[in-house]
Amino acid sequence: MTQEVTGQVRTRYAPSPTGYLHVGGAWMAFFNWLFARHYQGQFVIRIEDTDRDRSTEAFEAAIIEDLRWLGIDWDEGPDTGGPYGPYRQTERSALYHEHAGILRARGAAYPCYCTREELEADREQAIAEHRPYRYVGRCRNLSEAERRQREAGGRVATLRFRVPEGHPTIVVEDLVLGRVEFAPADLDDFIIQRSDGTPLYNFANVVDDRGMQMTHIVRGSEHLSNTPRQFLMYEAFGWAPPRVAHLPVLLGVDRKKLSKRHGDTSVRDYARLGYLPEALVNFFALMGWYPEDGRELFTVPDLIERFRIEEMGKSAAVFDIQKLNWMNGEYMQAAYRENPDRVIDLVVAFLKDEHLLNGEVSPDVRAYVGRVVAIMGERLRLPGDVVTYGEFFFRDVAYDPEAVQKVLSAPGVANLLRRARAALGALPSWTLAAIEAAVRGAAAQGGVAAKDVIHPLRVALTGKTVGPGLFELIEVLGKERVLARLDRAIALIESAGPSAAPRG
Repeated sequence: MTQEVTGQVRTRYAPSPTGYLHVGGAWMAFFNWLFARHYQGQFVIRIEDTDRDRSTEAFEAAIIEDLRWLGIDWDEGPDTGGPYGPYRQTERSALYHEHAGILRARGAAYPCYCTREELEADREQAIAEHRPYRYVGRCRNLSEAERRQREAGGRVATLRFRVPEGHPTIVVEDLVLGRVEFAPADLDDFIIQRSDGTPLYNFANVVDDRGMQMTHIVRGSEHLSNTPRQFLMYEAFGWAPPRVAHLPVLLGVDRKKLSKRHGDTSVRDYARLGYLPEALVNFFALMGWYPEDGRELFTVPDLIERFRIEEMGKSAAVFDIQKLNWMNGEYMQAAYRENPDRVIDLVVAFLKDEHLLNGEVSPDVRAYVGRVVAIMGERLRLPGDVVTYGEFFFRDVAYDPEAVQKVLSAPGVANLLRRARAALGALPSWTLAAIEAAVRGAAAQGGVAAKDVIHPLRVALTGKTVGPGLFELIEVLGKERVLARLDRAIALIESAGPSAAPRG
């Protein structure tokens, strides 16, 4: 049974600035933020930058930027400060040394002088004996004289936490998973401080979470195995541990661990592709959280109001890129209704990235893009769909061979296109109503149904058999471009034949 949340809530997201923010990390940050905001608590950003070989200020800045782009804000952090700082682990070294000293003075930690070769030999022996590797306790009960002897020999100690002998079962009342029990006998004495004095993950987290007054730790279930070690350290310090909630593992649609091929790429890649932040956070919410009414589209205020950690699932959550694309389309349409320029800006940026627009975009070109966006309608789920479904608006026609064979190769098509070309060319005004009347009139004069002209016209102008409404796309393409494409299609049909038409 899941546990009820009461009292003050303080949560944190603690990224390592060793790369860009990926969707897995953003998903975790989002749930910490959502949890805090639902309970009117505080959300904190802490930078875990003790890996000095890989951590950079540039990655830290990028993570901060991407979180803000998603709409995730925080009450305390490295850029905003706060009463429990500093908020970078590299600036908290004195605290780690102080607390390591406390554990050592209490006998809860001890220096370990084992060399890498000795530990590796122990590991190989465990493998040979078909048993799990555990630290053998070689340095657990050394006398002061034995320690001095090792130090005199040039050995530099790490610091290990002493797992208490005979400790009762460690019980974790998880807000998502319910009651979870761990046997202390399954734990070995673990290193909490390297020989150079830098802290390891479990130790630094305990010191920081306590020092920053964290009340709830929301993290992925891959960290569940860290919990008993951390709870033992809380106990050794005489502190009450925070409440914990372990969220399900993220999987791809094939039920395998989430990776780049499933879409676990950087948040800024999604931004570059034109995904909207409100779509991403809505999508994040539904990976692991299952509201009782089955609703799928939520505004951020709705999410904050409706979220219940009791409704979090225990089984793995699935990252379904197709569902994200659908959701982005819904938000894209809503954004267009509210502010068309926002969507047009995204499409213009995409077209420039694809070198379909170059240099400064003139007002006329921007207006043209806006008209294309308007007739794309629900097809536009991502800015790139403007090319997927409307490439012909920005490039010369590339004929689909199947469309050519099915439509343009039919007898009499060249004459039908010539008649439509004449009707369209004679139009004094290029309006939707006039275009439709001209096309239908051309069909009537030729003694055929309107579809017998409409289908060849579509292929001649777009190279495809499906797409936006024909009369709308004719209007947007403009008279000059339409007549030129019809001339080309007619010439191809009458000479070498459309099947020989070049692509592009």
